[in-house]
Formats: sequence, C-alpha cells, structure tokens
Amino acid sequence: MTELPHKVRGVDHVAYPTFDPAGTVRFYRDTLGFPVVHSICAAGWGPDKHPDFIHFFFDIGNDDRLAFFYYFGLEPFDGGPQGDSYSRFADDVPIWFIRSRHLAIHVDSEEDLLEYRRRLDDSAWPVEMQIQHETIESIYTHDPNGYMIEITRAMRPVTPQEDLDANLTIDALVDVVTGSAPSMDALLVRKAELIVERAAEWQRQQDNQPAEVTVK
Repeated sequence: MTELPHKVRGVDHVAYPTFDPAGTVRFYRDTLGFPVVHSICAAGWGPDKHPDFIHFFFDIGNDDRLAFFYYFGLEPFDGGPQGDSYSRFADDVPIWFIRSRHLAIHVDSEEDLLEYRRRLDDSAWPVEMQIQHETIESIYTHDPNGYMIEITRAMRPVTPQEDLDANLTIDALVDVVTGSAPSMDALLVRKAELIVERAAEWQRQQDNQPAEVTVK
C-alpha cells in the first residue's frame, strides 16, 4: 500500500446539539472560561422543515473549538438512563438533529481539502456534501460506524469584529431562551437592542475620559 502524506492539523471542532444554550454558555464560558469565538445565525437553512438554529463555538485552546447547535422550537425528548438527551434517540427525532453531532478535522489549504475529497471519493465512503459557510469550506461523509466526519479549511481569518458579533449573538440567545417563545426573530431583535445599549455605554465611557494633553 502506498503511504499517503499526513496533512491534517488536528481537531478544528467537535459539535453537539443542546437543549439548554443558556446553561451551556454559563458552563463553558462563564465557569470554565472558554471564550465565544464564532457564531452562525442560520435562518432558513436546509430543507423546508429544518428549523432556524444558532451554531456557536468556544475556544478550548491550541486553535481547537467546541461547538453547539441550538434549534428554535425543538422540544426536549426522553434521554438515556443518566439523563443524557443524546444517548438514545426516539424514532421521531429528526435526522438533522442526530447529524449535528460530528467531528471536524482541520487542514491548511484548499489543495489539501480537495486531496481528501479525492481520497474519499475513491473509497467506499465518498463525500456527501461540500459546503462553504461563512469563513470555512468543508466536506462531509460518514465513517463505517455511521458517525459524521467533517474535514474543513479556513477561507479567511475570523476578524475581531466577528468575535464581537459572536458574543452579542450568544448574549442575545441566552436572554431570549429564558422567555416564553424563543425564535430567530426574537434573537435578532434582542441582539439589536444589545448593540444600541453597548454603543451608548461605550460612548458614555469615551465622554468621561480626560482630554489628552499635548506637550509642546
């Protein structure tokens, strides 16, 4: 067998669904200190019955990330004996919910990504999807155990402004999921309110700073 060069750069992210995004943020960001570094507001993505969702990421060090999906309007279902909502799936659990659990492996370039696509397409596990979403491009397949595997490359760096936007999104999400009817619309309204509130606070701080003294 011809040895193939090893070009992957480790884990890009591991992803799971959550029924409790507020608790998830309190645990990973506020308790463990993992900063929010990216979020995707996915409104109208997927098939007709696919709900709006938020996909958000925590920095867990070494350029690795832990990600979660929160689906608006999805009711919790019976879990396993330890209360793990994801250890057992009922017959009516949507396939997109199950597939949200996946491992993403990072490569450096489009060339490397396409090389892995070639290897997979020549195997018993051909690529099922190739998608560009916001800052990354990914290919997806399922391994022999049925687990979804993603191989991904960055199309461009994530900017500090996008990190700020991600934190606004997650703070708005935490606020709206404690209400009576969480939805993507409610999240976007709350996010706009937070932008106005924080812009006003920033302006107050600037106004209260002492004037700079020019030394001649």
